[in-house]
Amino acid sequence: MLLQELDKKIMHSENLRIKPEFEVVTQQDDESIRYLKHGAPSPLIRWHYHKEYELHLVKATSGKMFVGDYIGNFSPGNLVLAGPELPHNWISHLEDGESVQTRDLVIQFSPAFIKSCQQVIPEFSIVESLLEKSKLGVEFLDPNTVDHATQLFEHIADTNGMKRIVVFFQLLELLATSSDIRILSSNDHKPLIDDKNIAWVDHAVKFIVENFDKNLTLEETAQHMGMAETHFSKYFKKASGHRFIDFVNHLRIHKACELLAHTDTPITDICFSVGFNNISNFNRRFFKLKLMSPREYRKSSQAGLYHHKKEPD
Repeated sequence: MLLQELDKKIMHSENLRIKPEFEVVTQQDDESIRYLKHGAPSPLIRWHYHKEYELHLVKATSGKMFVGDYIGNFSPGNLVLAGPELPHNWISHLEDGESVQTRDLVIQFSPAFIKSCQQVIPEFSIVESLLEKSKLGVEFLDPNTVDHATQLFEHIADTNGMKRIVVFFQLLELLATSSDIRILSSNDHKPLIDDKNIAWVDHAVKFIVENFDKNLTLEETAQHMGMAETHFSKYFKKASGHRFIDFVNHLRIHKACELLAHTDTPITDICFSVGFNNISNFNRRFFKLKLMSPREYRKSSQAGLYHHKKEPD
C-alpha cells in the first residue's frame, strides 16, 4: 500500500490536514473507458481518489479494503464500484518479498461519458440508481453476478473500439440489475480531499494494519506519526470517519471473523490473538459490529448460513 519513497513527503504540523492522494486518470482521446490491471505491490495501491467512476475486481490476494469510511475484508472475487471522488484502497496481506502479477482488474469511466450516454440513450436510465449509490461505494455479493462480471472484464481486456463499448454496456446492465449488493460508506462521511499531505493516511493506516493485533495504543501510533495524541486523534477522525479505537477494533473483529469461520481455534484464544485483552470486551465489541456473538457467528458461518451485512455506523 505505502511506497517507501512517499514516506519522505510526510509532513508533521499542528495545521496538518489529512488527505487521500488525487489520481489523474490518463485516458486516450479515442477511448470512452479505461481498462487496466496491476499486481501487488504496485504504486497504484494507495489511499487515493479521482474524478472517474471505478469498477474494481480483485483477482488475487486477500486483505483489508477501505472505501470512504468503510472498513472490510476482501478476497478474490471482490467486486466494487466506487463513484467519483470517493477515497478508496485495498491493502493485501503479503509476506515479505511476496508479489503477485495480477491482483486487480480495473475499469474507469468519466461522469461526462455517462452524461452523454444518458442524453442520447433512453435505455441508459437503468444504471442511474446504481451510479447514484456508487457515491458511497457498492459491493456486489452475488457469486453468479461476480462470475459473469469477471467474464465480461476478460472480454473487455481482449477487445477495443465499438466491441469494447458493447461489452462494457453489458457489464453495466448486469451490475445495475443485481439486487444482492452492499452499500459501503456512510451517508454522513465527508472525506477531506485536496492534493496536500498525500502520504499521511497511507502511513498511519499501514502502521495500524501491521500492528492492530498487538497491544496497539493511540499514544504509540501518534508517536509513530510524530504528533501529539490529541492532534493525531483529531486528524485521524477527520480522515477516516472513525475514532482511532473504533478503527482498530473494526480490524480486530474482521480478523476474528476470519479465524472463527475458517479455523477451530478456541474463541478465547482468538480474542487475545487479534489484540483484545479480555473476553468480555471482545464479546461486546463483536456483538456491536456483527449483531451476533462470536459463537453464533462461527456456527452460522461454518454452516454456510451467514450472509454478511453492512455494519452499523
